[in-house]
Amino acid sequence: NIDSTLATNVRSYTYKELKEATKGFKQTVGKGTFGTVYKGVLPSDSKRFVAVKKLGKVVEEGEKEFKTEVSVIGQTHHKNLVQLRGYCDEGQHRLLVDEYMSKGSLATFLFGISRPHWDQRVKIAFGISRGLMYLHEECSTQIIHCDIKPQNILLDEYFTPRIADFGLAKLLLADQSRAARTAIRGTIGYFAPE
Repeated sequence: NIDSTLATNVRSYTYKELKEATKGFKQTVGKGTFGTVYKGVLPSDSKRFVAVKKLGKVVEEGEKEFKTEVSVIGQTHHKNLVQLRGYCDEGQHRLLVDEYMSKGSLATFLFGISRPHWDQRVKIAFGISRGLMYLHEECSTQIIHCDIKPQNILLDEYFTPRIADFGLAKLLLADQSRAARTAIRGTIGYFAPE
């Protein structure tokens, strides 16, 4: 059973594989609008951690939308975006497997005990801007995030900012000039006027 998302280097996992990878969904690393995130290790690459996001209940109409979004996310690659490694679409289970960001969220970094110095803050701001520009203008399918906040910016081991949850935002077709506000999911937040 060949799925179109397999051509994008995004692997399909069974629920059992992801349950084993996360040791029964034990180590929670975050909770958000769309679900809970767990830390795990896949048997295929035991040296690299992954973040497994267990999505909340998906409505029936969301079935096709989920597959479309997985396909789009799988084709979206930029150094300032969290990369999707796989997914699970089995029965009522909808999970996304992302690369794991070892330094956590920007919120924790900004408001924690050791706060970043000015140069590091500027570097992070530029990285976020590059990621947003890619999503808004350079991507084959334009994506408007609508929930850019420090909790949705993750940091890798080099403190490079990576935008997360962008695939769960409103997707625009290339010929659309504006988003209908009623179709945007997640928290209504800032998005570029265009």
